Amino acid sequence: MVKMIVGLGNPGSKYHETRHNVGFMLVDRLAKRENATFSHDNIFQADIASTFIDGQKVYFVKPTTFMNESGKTVHALLAYYGLDERDLLVVYDDLDMVAGKIRFRQKGSAGGHNGIKSIIAHLKTQDFDRIKIGVGRPKPGKTVVHHVLSKFCEEDRIEIDKALDKLDNAVNFYLQEKDLEKVMRKFNGI
Repeated sequence: MVKMIVGLGNPGSKYHETRHNVGFMLVDRLAKRENATFSHDNIFQADIASTFIDGQKVYFVKPTTFMNESGKTVHALLAYYGLDERDLLVVYDDLDMVAGKIRFRQKGSAGGHNGIKSIIAHLKTQDFDRIKIGVGRPKPGKTVVHHVLSKFCEEDRIEIDKALDKLDNAVNFYLQEKDLEKVMRKFNGI
């Protein structure tokens, strides 16, 4: 069995560790734990690392197309590796959850998230596994764009780091169990 774990974000140092890049942050952490090194692939427009976890091939992917075109990379890589949406886990930020809250989800709409909209459009399905990481709503007077493209305040960063620690374990559990229902019961809302 093969899994592709895709973290959503925007490429470049300008966006490093911003709210919109929590998907990249988790995938970086998972790859580092597994001593998997990213290489940039110009054809697929992605940074890709791979390893075996408990005998299962796992690809860590960070599309470098910018958020709104993430689906192009995801679709192309799934086709290239002979995978389908059942082999996919997408990690991304969620404005409607407080900073650090996590939620596994099996399917559903994009909920306004442009990266997920792009993936749904390219895969022509909403049925793929996801991890949503709460980044909170913007403060009064701040736009959504400013909020998601800015770095975390100190208080939120503490919560995000806790969430990433929990997700490190949760993703391992997910890879071992291969049963998202069980993962959701154990980890959703923590």
